[in-house]
Formats: sequence, structure tokens, C-alpha cells
Amino acid sequence: MSKEGNVIQFYVLCNKLKDIIRTGWKLWGVKRERVESVAEHVYGTQMLAIAMYSEFEYKLDISKVLTMLAVHELEETVIGDLTLFEIDKNSKDKLGHEAVKKILSNLLKGEEIDKLIIEFDERKSPEAKFAFFCDKLEADLQCKLYDEQNCVDLKTSFNKYTKDNLKVKEVFEKEKSWSGAWLYFGQERYKYDENFLKVSNYAKNNNILKK
Repeated sequence: MSKEGNVIQFYVLCNKLKDIIRTGWKLWGVKRERVESVAEHVYGTQMLAIAMYSEFEYKLDISKVLTMLAVHELEETVIGDLTLFEIDKNSKDKLGHEAVKKILSNLLKGEEIDKLIIEFDERKSPEAKFAFFCDKLEADLQCKLYDEQNCVDLKTSFNKYTKDNLKVKEVFEKEKSWSGAWLYFGQERYKYDENFLKVSNYAKNNNILKK
């Protein structure tokens, strides 16, 4: 295929992310006219990265971070947005990496992009750790926004994945609100650095729609 054809093929494939609704919101029964797509999540992670980089003056390559975040959900054009309620992490990583290699196989810089995704997944470099924190915190902040908009009713939102899940039960013993539980879980599981923890706690303790 020509270079022009490769550009169009890659663009059309990535365009699918505009129509893939984030599975977590469907599992929790978010009621809203428009629910966030994977593409919108990708945009949100990049805007969060820019704000965090601006306010806390991280010493890292922000361009690399933004590129990582732009492609970090690329696998979902093939395998969909699978949650850890549905598949274990190792199985998801294996499926994801196989999908990414296939997606990038025709691009001249495909190997370079693939290495960035692997770096993101390994979370060893400063850029990868920062990008990973942005990815996770963005989801928690979106949850907070939906909660403040009254998009979830906890009386009816528990389902076959969450109802008897021990981790879900443990989290809701600590936090009674839906977004409070998400933010608490993120803090416990992802071990944010000091700055991300501050932002997470700010969201947890304030009505962010009014700020």
C-alpha cells in the first residue's frame, strides 16, 4: 500500500475510538445523553497531562508523554475496551500487544510507536509513569463529574461484575459515594506521586463542577 493509503488506513482505524463507549460507564449504568467514548478519554488524558506539567513543573519530555497518551488505547480499535472485571491483566496485555503489532505493521514508524506503547505499559521511565498516572486519574475525575451530574444511582447500578466483587465491597466500606470509591481505589492501587495524590484528594473533597 502507498504511504497515502497507510495514512488513511491508520486514521480510519483510530477513528473507531470515537464510537467505542468506555465499558466502565456501561457496567456502572451511567445515565446520560452522551457517555464518554475512548477517543474522548484519550483527549482528557492529554489535557490533564498538560495541566499537571504546567502546574507542578515536572522534568520530563511532555511531547513524548502526549504521544504515548495519543496511542495508549490503540489496541481497543481491535479488542474493544475490556475491563479487569472481564479479563485478567496478563491476558489483556497479551491480546493488546498482538493487536498493536498488527495495527502498526504497515507504518514506516510503526516499530517506534510500538516501543512507546511498551514503554507506557512497563511504567519504568519518568514519562511512562507520568502518562500512566494521567490515564488513571482522568478516569477517576470523569467519574467525579458524572457523580456530580447525578448520572449514577447506587441503588440500581451494582451488577453481576460488581455486586459480589470483594475489592468493590472493600472499597465501598471505606467510601460511600460512587466517585469517592473510584478516587480512593485509584489512590490505593496506583500509588500516585505527591502531586497526583494532591489533585485526586482535591477532587475527592470538593465539588469540581463549581470550581
